[in-house]
Amino acid sequence: MKKLQKMLALGFVLLFVLSAGSAVAAAEESDAFVPVMRFVASSDTHVRDGSDMTRDRIGKMMALAYARADADPNYQNIDALLVAGDLTDDGTKTEFEKFQTAINAALRPETAFLAVVAKNHDGYELSREEMRDFYKQLSGNDADFHTVIGGFHFIGVSVSPSKAAHYDAKQLSWLKQQLDIAVADTPDKPVFVTHHEHNIGTVYGSSVYEGWGVPYFKAILNQYPQVVDFSGHSHFPLNDPRSVWQGKFTAVGTGAIYYSEFTVEGLRCYHPADSEQTATCWIVEANDKGDLHLCGMDVEAGKPLCDYVLQNPADPKNRDYTPAKRRAASKAPVFASDAAITAAPTFGGCTVTVDAAQSADGMPVVLYRAAAKDKLGVTVSKTWTMPQYYRAVEQNTVDLELQGLSTGDYTITVVAETAYGVQSAPLQTTVHADGETGFDYLIARVKLLFASVKDFFVHLFW
Repeated sequence: MKKLQKMLALGFVLLFVLSAGSAVAAAEESDAFVPVMRFVASSDTHVRDGSDMTRDRIGKMMALAYARADADPNYQNIDALLVAGDLTDDGTKTEFEKFQTAINAALRPETAFLAVVAKNHDGYELSREEMRDFYKQLSGNDADFHTVIGGFHFIGVSVSPSKAAHYDAKQLSWLKQQLDIAVADTPDKPVFVTHHEHNIGTVYGSSVYEGWGVPYFKAILNQYPQVVDFSGHSHFPLNDPRSVWQGKFTAVGTGAIYYSEFTVEGLRCYHPADSEQTATCWIVEANDKGDLHLCGMDVEAGKPLCDYVLQNPADPKNRDYTPAKRRAASKAPVFASDAAITAAPTFGGCTVTVDAAQSADGMPVVLYRAAAKDKLGVTVSKTWTMPQYYRAVEQNTVDLELQGLSTGDYTITVVAETAYGVQSAPLQTTVHADGETGFDYLIARVKLLFASVKDFFVHLFW
């Protein structure tokens, strides 16, 4: 009898455990992000007459998006493709035609095409009015649009038809009217807005110094917490944490289909050697609560770069991605306990190689700094390099070049850094350098000085 009681008790315990496990699994499943609408957000395709590269990337981008959608058991549509300007490189009719041909070949019938045209590259050849009219004739889309897809409002503003204004007063008035209509219809949902240039003082690339922001829209958008604003122009990387910004509204930098650009250490328009190998876009998903899932994609690699989940931004209380919160969340990168550092002498300097540091906060490591100190502890040379965090490539080691070392012994330190300037503990080694001396050393230093002055003026005025 006692044996039977024990067996029954054990059965009840087992049943309880299994039931609890099923409940946890069900809860986890219910917490999964289930889209009710999905679109691709991109910009700066820069289709050229003499090159197939960016047209091919349009096809690759949409193939990636459709593959993601097809694999989703809950929702399999790509409802729209959004392109935030600089569709072409020189704004010729031929380039516009080739862009549209690539779009037509890449999109399935259920995917709406939404794009704006920009002042600079799209407007190089035709007048603004001619450009807008030709784009409408070619694509069937208005240059300024307001449409509803899957219950979500999309609003786009192209460059003004008049040379008298970048965006004219009539367009700004129209934008506010359309936002009023959208918010009256869906006050508790995100409203998606797009134009080419960033709003000044929002995402990475939009500061006054960086030079890729415009002041026209921000005062209007500040009145609508529902706005999620997509913009390009800067080509700054979308997976940099500064490219998702929240204030009174939400702003998202789109990256670019054609090349990447940065501001690093005060250098504007910095292009790494592999800049043209980069191509990025967002796959944006919305659920029935208005939450957004943003998946940043490396189009060439066919792999994700980053993922963000934004609690419904229509509620102004949901602001997890303000610059202050992101900065506070930034933690120092970490070198593994067995991470290697070597310094190999070169004539007048050394090459430093370190094992790559690891992120401690989910944000990428964006910079490495190296410094050389002499026997007195005085820093006599320093440098930096940017890892390939903007591409989905595996980078196990990082190289830095220190120059301007005379003959002697030096202590070399390297630190890794986040986008918000938080630095790792340093790695350290020593090296004996065989440096320049005498007249040759003097000439090398003068050449280095002139090169620095040239770089300063190029980046200041370009």
